[in-house]
Amino acid sequence: MTTSTVAQVLHEAHDRIGSVRAERTGRLRTGVDLGTATCVITVVDDAGTPVWLDFHRTAAVRDGVVVDFAAAVTAVRELKARAENELGVTLDSAATAFPPCVGEADSRACRFVVEGAGFDEVTLVDEVSAANATLAVTDGVVIDVGGGSTGVGVFEHGNLVALDDRPGGGHHLDLILAGALGVDLADAERRKRAADEDYLPILRPGIERIAAAIGQLTRGAEHLDLHLAGGALMVPGADAVIGKYLNRAVRCYPHALLITPLGIARYAS
Repeated sequence: MTTSTVAQVLHEAHDRIGSVRAERTGRLRTGVDLGTATCVITVVDDAGTPVWLDFHRTAAVRDGVVVDFAAAVTAVRELKARAENELGVTLDSAATAFPPCVGEADSRACRFVVEGAGFDEVTLVDEVSAANATLAVTDGVVIDVGGGSTGVGVFEHGNLVALDDRPGGGHHLDLILAGALGVDLADAERRKRAADEDYLPILRPGIERIAAAIGQLTRGAEHLDLHLAGGALMVPGADAVIGKYLNRAVRCYPHALLITPLGIARYAS
């Protein structure tokens, strides 16, 4: 899939936030992304076209670990109910994702949250593979930068040949920004996402720390382009910082925070 095609799909996904797509093909598939800062529900049709997106701000999950089971279930249940009301259907099955190095018990907890919210059948997938279900990278490195960790997958000839993650993500950038500006974390997160001002000089050390982790996890794959997914690095110029630090080609995408949620839905049965 070309970069322009991916961008077109992501623009369409962004347009579906709180707005139903009337035209759809075949059955609907649902994805639930239990993020550190935001829980996202995504519904796609059989062609993988975005039909509905919605989100709920929650701190019930941290670094892929469910820290408040009841709050996580409540958030997903509310998202499920709104989606069903808007779409006029019952959503029985869903997929959800977990960071690459989260243990079996914690990945199962993600499934239990989605089941607890009323989904009868739940598929589990790692976040990097989910991101690549949107990007369709055959030869390259897919990087999913979440709130608490950075997941890295190396793809060669369409096969996932290496998968790992390291601590460090959007939450750590928020901490840097909050400390520098003297604001709370919620305000730092809002300012970072709004990108109304140039915070790159402040955030550069944190972004370079993420770049260093990417470099460590992709030794031997330096010839492959880097593909950035996740909302943490949607800071103008972050891709250039990573590219310069690693001396590698970096590809970024519009609405990158929707890449993984959209891919999760495409994994649903």
